[in-house]
Amino acid sequence: MEALIFDVDGTLADTETAHLHAFNAAFAEVGLDWYWDEALYTRLLNVAGGKERLLHYWHVADLECANGSCIHDVIEAVHAVKTRHYAARVSGGGLPLRPGIARLMAEAHAAGLPVAIATTTTPANLDALLRAPFGPAWRERFAAIADAGTTQVKKPAPDVYLDVLRQLGLRGANCMAFEDSANGLRAARAAGVPTVVTPTAYTAHDAFEGALAVLPHLGDPHTPIASPVEGEAPGWVDLMTLRRWHRHALSATA
Repeated sequence: MEALIFDVDGTLADTETAHLHAFNAAFAEVGLDWYWDEALYTRLLNVAGGKERLLHYWHVADLECANGSCIHDVIEAVHAVKTRHYAARVSGGGLPLRPGIARLMAEAHAAGLPVAIATTTTPANLDALLRAPFGPAWRERFAAIADAGTTQVKKPAPDVYLDVLRQLGLRGANCMAFEDSANGLRAARAAGVPTVVTPTAYTAHDAFEGALAVLPHLGDPHTPIASPVEGEAPGWVDLMTLRRWHRHALSATA
């Protein structure tokens, strides 16, 4: 195991409620009579990417447009306003990292193990979320970052993971990924990366066949994992546990 690769939305932090509120705030600000409740947004999360989600909803709702170009213009405008609302909600520590994230990253740093990001969110959303816990120079903590600004094809396609692996100079089998959704798991596995899944309320209904483990979170001493996984004692996931799981994954495919 030579690197850890993290998804962002839902994995590093439980961001989806903040995204949902930001979308609805943007709709109201620009004068659209749209409103997404949690049930609808949960279904829309099957479409990766905010702009892609807006376009999908536009077509599903069978909305009309005076000319072909206005759809693109409206989506661009709404997404820009939504990004501003989201940044306001999460900046300054408004949204904490999920249990175990900061601890595991610190353990990896101390062990000299590279940590990377593979996400379909925008660079602006990344900065808004990670500036508070890691400081303004947060990008220096990561050996590789692939996001919506660097990789256009969204998950479940493996492109974002392939981009990270290229930056790291590593094979997928020599890394470990962390995801929260079925689309993320499919993307990581398509790139050959063994994957641990920590679902949120928005993705708990997904199927996670092929994951190394499915956990409520990674755990901390003050927020332990309540139930053992595959014979593991309750507690938290550390590098030793991950290395054991990783060796098992490699031996299973040998």
